[in-house]
Order: sequence, then C-alpha cells, then structure tokens
Amino acid sequence: MSLTLYTNPMSRGRIARWMIEETGADYETVAVDWRAKSADFLAVNPMGKVPAIVHDGVVVTECAAICAYLAGAFPEARLAPPVDRRGAYYRALFFAAGPLEQAVTSRAMGWEAADPQKQGMLGFGNYDRTIDTLEGLVSAAGGGWLAADHFTAADLYVGAHLSWGLQFGSIPKRDAFAAFVERVTSREAAVRAAAKDDALIAEQAQPA
Repeated sequence: MSLTLYTNPMSRGRIARWMIEETGADYETVAVDWRAKSADFLAVNPMGKVPAIVHDGVVVTECAAICAYLAGAFPEARLAPPVDRRGAYYRALFFAAGPLEQAVTSRAMGWEAADPQKQGMLGFGNYDRTIDTLEGLVSAAGGGWLAADHFTAADLYVGAHLSWGLQFGSIPKRDAFAAFVERVTSREAAVRAAAKDDALIAEQAQPA
C-alpha cells in the first residue's frame, strides 16, 4: 500500500492530513509550492489545487471526496457509519462541501443576491439560512456526533470548516459551533496533524 498526500500547510490540505491521521495509515507528504507548481503535481491534479492524494495509484482530489474515500479505504478506522445508515453522514459532508463553502465564499467576495428568485438559482440560497441550517445540524448532535454514535469523517469535515470560519470570522461565533470545534479538534489525530502542518510552515519559513 502506498499513500501520498500533496499539500500546503496553509490550505485545505490540513483537512486531508487530519483525515489521514485519523485512519492511522502510513503516508508520504509532498509539499506543493504555491508559486511554482511542479509538472509532477500538475499531472496529479491539472487544477493545480491542493489537497490531492494518490492511494495505490488512485488519484483523489477535493476535500470532501478525499474524506469519503479514505473512510471507505480504511474501514477499520470506523470513520463512516454502516452503508445502510449513511444518510446523515453524506448530508453533513456534502452540505459543508457545497452550500456552506459557497455561502461563506460568496459573502467574502461580496456576491450576495437580495432577490429571492435569484437566491433560488444559488446552491445555498442565502448566507443566513445556510448558517442557521448548519447550527441546526450541529445542535441536533448535542454533545455527540453528526451522523453516528461515534466520530466520523462528517464530523471532521464540518468541524474543520467551523474551526477555520470561527478563527477568521467568516462564520459567526455561536455556542453550538464553539463547543463542536472544541470537541473535534481535541482529538489526538487532530492535534498530531496540526503539529505536523505547523512544523512544515516553520520549515518553509526558514531561509534557503
């Protein structure tokens, strides 16, 4: 088995590293330079975006897809519910990958539609409704998890978005969000992944 993570520690690649750390798999890290993407990396992802993984020759890009793929590839880690109970799991994963990310990005760019008819053309409708829906999902979990009686990739992916959004102010501070972030980011794999990425940032900051 071979597993390679293409990443930059100041990117969504932090999500993919956290997910790999949760699986317990051995992997190689290839740091991608924003300024000069290599031909080897562009052969993996012509978009030139990180993260990307290559698992035994299989290329997977897009964070939510990487999380879902790794949960399936390493079932012993129990990062997905049983197949017949994955409705809430897929809903949370792809709500965060679609409406939530679109809503947050659109607001940051100043792209908001006040007209309800135009909102209907958008995948997220409007920012406030998206955030309220997210709060409903997280609040329904109480002190537990979004999609099962144990931590899954859905908790990781939603938690990563919340952690980032609360840190940079793109998601409003709400008690349910803060409690959920604390719960997921205190996991051993999350702490371990963050330490590796922070070390990579420090390494890249060193003069050549």
